[in-house]
Amino acid sequence: MSESPTGNLRRPIRSFVLRQGRFSPAQQRAREELLPRYGIPFTSDPLDLGAAFGRDAPRILEIGFGMGETTAAIAQAMPDHDFLALDVHGPGVGSLLKRIDELGLANVRVVQHDAVEVVREMIPHSALAAIHVFFPDPWPKKRHHKRRLLQPAFVHELALRLQPGGYLHVATDWRDYAEAILATLCAERLLRNTARDYAERPSYRPVTKFERRGVGLGHDVSDVIFRKR
Repeated sequence: MSESPTGNLRRPIRSFVLRQGRFSPAQQRAREELLPRYGIPFTSDPLDLGAAFGRDAPRILEIGFGMGETTAAIAQAMPDHDFLALDVHGPGVGSLLKRIDELGLANVRVVQHDAVEVVREMIPHSALAAIHVFFPDPWPKKRHHKRRLLQPAFVHELALRLQPGGYLHVATDWRDYAEAILATLCAERLLRNTARDYAERPSYRPVTKFERRGVGLGHDVSDVIFRKR
């Protein structure tokens, strides 16, 4: 929490509303049985990523994995990389854990906590080869834009966690959010754009059901990819 000028404690603005929704029996069982195996509890101490994964490999941070289909698919296709996946919603956590177990993925760990706090407290500087933020909540109403995840201060914190040459890849199907993201990343002095403006979708990012639904509604999908200078 932070303190207001009058001395009263106030809650920070969150980029999410915690609506857990209903767990399916399989999601509930996976979360209960598999989170102790594949999960990492939130802590205010820096995370030893080598110990967490039991090896030294390039590490990718996945923020907001939804139901986990994209994270699991990328991790399966890139077994030489380790993936730290962050989300707050219990059913999605259960869904990803179920996929991890079914696919036998040894290169994914899950943290169920606010990404801003995890990045700030747990991720060391220059520890990551890449950061993926695919389809973050667009908070489309103007009065809610302050809740959007990719604010300048958080983008700077993400840039600090990247290794030189590491990349930050954001995808969204909301045009005004894409424009705001592009402007925010362009303003971050630690990052440089890999394209003139928006990038082509890389082959490693699969097209999800969520994305296809957005396209069906007439939304254009934008990929923004910047590298650490």
